[in-house]
Amino acid sequence: MVKYRQILDLHFKSVSQRTISTSVGSSRNTVSDVITRAERAGVSKLTDDMTNAWLAKLLYPEKQAVEKGYYPPDWEKVHKELQKKNITLKLLHTEYSDEARSSGKLPYAYRSFTEKYNLYAKKHKATMPIKRKPGEILEVDWAGSTLSLKDRENGGDMPVYIFVATFPYSQYSYVEGFLDMKSSNWLTAHIHAFEYFGGVAESLVSDNLKTGVIKPVKGEPILNESYRELADYYQTSIVPGRARKPKDKPSVEGTVGFISRQIIAALRHYQCFSLAELNDQIRLRLDDINQEPFQKRPGSRKIVFDEEERDYLIPLRQPRLKLSEWRIARVQSNYHIQIDRMYYSTPYEYIQSDVDVRLSKDVLEVYFKEARIASHKRVYGE
Repeated sequence: MVKYRQILDLHFKSVSQRTISTSVGSSRNTVSDVITRAERAGVSKLTDDMTNAWLAKLLYPEKQAVEKGYYPPDWEKVHKELQKKNITLKLLHTEYSDEARSSGKLPYAYRSFTEKYNLYAKKHKATMPIKRKPGEILEVDWAGSTLSLKDRENGGDMPVYIFVATFPYSQYSYVEGFLDMKSSNWLTAHIHAFEYFGGVAESLVSDNLKTGVIKPVKGEPILNESYRELADYYQTSIVPGRARKPKDKPSVEGTVGFISRQIIAALRHYQCFSLAELNDQIRLRLDDINQEPFQKRPGSRKIVFDEEERDYLIPLRQPRLKLSEWRIARVQSNYHIQIDRMYYSTPYEYIQSDVDVRLSKDVLEVYFKEARIASHKRVYGE
């Protein structure tokens, strides 16, 4: 969600666009566009009635159009075009947008375009072509097998879950172990992978079961929102694969099996007490795999990535994204919400309403229908 009011508030306080971008979690292009549109609309100061929703309608009237106002893509044509050399979804979206505007209709945003194509592909069993383009997709998953650490207290085994990310074009991969598969580690793994690759793919293909269809439960993390926030920050898009449908993401499924044999099996007897030490061993074997010559094609994963794919990646955004967690909470009759046994106030008119809560290390923000209604310093109990 774009924080239009917060962006303009900081801008009117002479805060730099770079700092605003970091503060609100939007790209610098988004911040610049919001400020430019506000200037065109004659907004020179904020009043109390200028809510985030009000500003959204003023600055982006095209986004308020009803569904029938959008230009319908020809998905059959899109799918056929994707099978041609050097054709990407990004290019097809650009061409589609030009057609839409020429027809006096509104084009779907790129993220919506990719999501709707994915739905079309599932419905018609027309999965995206296996032949990929450099930098187009990064496929991500948790491996089915685990490694283990020794517990210092009782000497027992603690499972270590293995995250795998791979580019279908070059097969260049990133692997890291974590002590659980919670959303914070899922997001951290992505950030580490982006930094390892030195850039980001146009789209992320992930296991729908873990990232897209977890139903929000009051007081529990909403992985989908956090994942989308990460994708927005790094200017990529999420295209969920169907749960337990390996053909939706063949490269990562194949790489998971390969990594299981080459890394997990090789380290099955390795004993250590430190996750950092285990990840050092994983990295050594990963580097060997990425540099190992292909058997049926010239070069290696690293050579193909460095020479043919790296330049197509979206530049890595700095600074690193500060992770946040989203939850749903109910405003109680005392106009407070409860998070981790701590209470935070909201305006009284939201009593009995479900609200979205964004948690970072130091700040808690409360949103109702994408408008921020409260912000507090986060409090931790004993």
